[in-house]
Amino acid sequence: MADYNEDEFDEQEEGEELFEHHRFVADPGQNPLRIDKFLTNRILNASRNKIQDAASAGNIRVNDVPVKANYKVKGKDVITMVMSYPPRELKIIPQDLPLDIVYEDDELIVINKQPGMVVHPGHGNYSGTLVNALAWHLKGLPLFNSEDPRPGLVHRIDKDTSGLLVVAKTEFAKNFLARQFFEKTSTRTYNALVWGQMVDDEGTIEGHVGRSSKDRRQMSVYPNGEFGKSAITHYKVLERLGYVTLVECRLETGRTHQIRAHMKFIGHTLFNDERYGGNEVLKGTTFTKYKQFVQNCFSILPRQALHAKTLGFIHPRTNEYMDFNSPIPEDMAQAIDKWRGYIVGRDDIE
Repeated sequence: MADYNEDEFDEQEEGEELFEHHRFVADPGQNPLRIDKFLTNRILNASRNKIQDAASAGNIRVNDVPVKANYKVKGKDVITMVMSYPPRELKIIPQDLPLDIVYEDDELIVINKQPGMVVHPGHGNYSGTLVNALAWHLKGLPLFNSEDPRPGLVHRIDKDTSGLLVVAKTEFAKNFLARQFFEKTSTRTYNALVWGQMVDDEGTIEGHVGRSSKDRRQMSVYPNGEFGKSAITHYKVLERLGYVTLVECRLETGRTHQIRAHMKFIGHTLFNDERYGGNEVLKGTTFTKYKQFVQNCFSILPRQALHAKTLGFIHPRTNEYMDFNSPIPEDMAQAIDKWRGYIVGRDDIE
């Protein structure tokens, strides 16, 4: 669960958890009681129907074993549960906005989100979001009503990150997919253009990610684990482009700003990431011509250079593994091409 008030952020971030996780240990003298009743009595604002949906998707476990809603709780049972946060007091207005639909069936829809689009309504963004567009596209489905500002969402990426998102169309699919993200069995890779030449061709960044004590809008890395939440990012160099590097990042966890914070922590801030200082010339020469070149790249790519390129998960009904891949968007591709042109014939770049 997020350890911050998300309304203080003006964007929604990659992988941030949208589900709450409960754990209960039944008293030794617990009389046998249906688990849906047991949990309804203990979780605020949780309806019995919602708990039964979670059980159907395998999201309620007793002693690490999935159980159905009619399971009778016994003394000392250890009960764990994953379920979506209750709706907030915010009406969703369906809006006929363009959507890049990669795949759709009766259970889910995969979207290639464009940069600049916020995922769901929140502080400062009450319309024009992906959820507003989905509410229009999926109107009539029970899950997409005006009462829930996060219908079908099991993960999200931030406003200025482009790429793939899966959205559930049924409560069962929502719970089924949420468990995969929680248990880290879904797969996600991002392409990022970062400042500097990375020393190693591949590696792993480990370090708790939590809100910065210096800037509440940033997240910082706490390598000793004294604050924040455990975060692991695996990276691999795709292309070396002089003073910048194109890398692939595979998330093992999904924390707020994880890639952005981890990359800055190892000295490779994302290119043009204004929030983390990547919109300054961090590597290269002091020549005016070079600075102008970088500014031209910033103009072409007026956002952090981050794209959610691949997404994989098990389908909630067919149990088949599905894998999606989206092309790098035009603005990021053009910036990469400019750097390719810049380094042609140059052997003086370290």
